[in-house]
Amino acid sequence: MSKLLIRGARELRGEVRIHGAKNSTLPLMAASLVCGGKCYLHNCPSLSDVDTSERILRHLGCSVQRSGGEIVIDPLSTERCDIPDDLMREMRSSIIFLGAIVARMGKAVLSYPGGCELGPRPIDLHLSALRRMGVVIREDHGQLNCVVPDGLHGAVISLAFPSVGATENILIAAVVARGTTVINNAAREPEICDLADFLNSCGAKISGAGESTVTVEGVASISGCEHRVIPDRIAAATYLAAAAATGSALTVADVVPRHLEPIIPVFEESGCILRTDGDKMQILPPSRLRRVKSVRTMPYPGFPTDAQAPIMAMLCVADGTSIFVENIFESRYKHVGELLRLGANIKVEGRVAIVDGVEQLSGAPVEATDLRGGAALVVAGLAASGVTEIGGLNHLDRGYENLEGNLISLGADVTRT
Repeated sequence: MSKLLIRGARELRGEVRIHGAKNSTLPLMAASLVCGGKCYLHNCPSLSDVDTSERILRHLGCSVQRSGGEIVIDPLSTERCDIPDDLMREMRSSIIFLGAIVARMGKAVLSYPGGCELGPRPIDLHLSALRRMGVVIREDHGQLNCVVPDGLHGAVISLAFPSVGATENILIAAVVARGTTVINNAAREPEICDLADFLNSCGAKISGAGESTVTVEGVASISGCEHRVIPDRIAAATYLAAAAATGSALTVADVVPRHLEPIIPVFEESGCILRTDGDKMQILPPSRLRRVKSVRTMPYPGFPTDAQAPIMAMLCVADGTSIFVENIFESRYKHVGELLRLGANIKVEGRVAIVDGVEQLSGAPVEATDLRGGAALVVAGLAASGVTEIGGLNHLDRGYENLEGNLISLGADVTRT
């Protein structure tokens, strides 16, 4: 297994370009299934999750051509409606293909998805919403057998929680359903807006994306289009956290600053100065970070749960006590045990983590157990003295393109063995 060796306590410097958003690319690739022509996606990151989505599309019969950050998908040759169990297990986001397959083929056969183990993330919201739109779903020993006997139709769907995945599945299915679909308590994340922009460019009629109520007027068919994926706001947050933890002035480029607004108050409370210039953001941290009174994860536009782990790592070397409250996932503190190996002082009680900042972290062997937890270990390793050896890189490769190459270009001493 590959490992990342980080010789820490070095100042970073320069500028890093932020790649396209993983959490936008995957639903866009799934949505291409309902299109009536080729889809040209630009700024797609090179990630293992994107590789998995490509394999799913090819299995379904799509033509997929990929060169660098460009992906061309032709869905017209789609002939299958099933996704093999091994592909479903590779990533949690594989469930996003459900709405697209039933909309295209009128039936679907899938198993339950895999991905990072972050506690219960039931797909009940996805299934109940699609049932309201005319999908008959039979669950049999972990397999979902779906048919649409009378075609998809619009419905009023009120989500019990603003689930990003459920909102995406509904949007994709609703664009070619008969009648009007209204989603109440819809997710408002920038990735939802990116999906809606893509579908509207293909001829869909979606209004209200980015608000809590989204309306979709179904159309008979949609075409393909050309679309550029938005930047990855979580990758940007991770590099900003690495800069703050190492006391480094750093610039993240190719970002949408308003997408980062939910995390800016945390950096500012810790003593960092953030300056925006077009699609660039510069961070100027203090010589010693200050504690942050409270970080509470919430659905967008609240503080993102995906940024919790790397920013916790950053605050491990702050002066004072910071409090984290995880309101999205039950098991999102798995990185804490590994941070303790590096000398962090963290206590967890249920959904609350109390971080007492220390003067210095020290390198040690650690293991990434999920994507964002792995990012936290990288941030901590960059700030730690000595050598930090990080295993479980398969998790990091799901969400960060060329992570070690980017860090090396910024002056870090990082080696993948």
